[in-house]
Amino acid sequence: MKFDLPSFLLGYGAGASSVLIGKHLRPLLLEIATAAYRFGDALIARVAMKQEDLEDLLAEAQARARGRSRAPSPEAQA
Repeated sequence: MKFDLPSFLLGYGAGASSVLIGKHLRPLLLEIATAAYRFGDALIARVAMKQEDLEDLLAEAQARARGRSRAPSPEAQA
């Protein structure tokens, strides 16, 4: 196999630049990952609240359907 100097230099340059750039990109990647985790946590909290609202609604509907309804609350009349 013949040694090709331009290919060698190109490969060496790519490897060296990836090491140098990697050190500078780490803080950026860390910030991106942190933002993604914060977004995920906020999304999970919002989904949990909406799920609880849905469960309350279904429980109230079930109670009405089975005739165990109380007098309407002032909020429902408004």
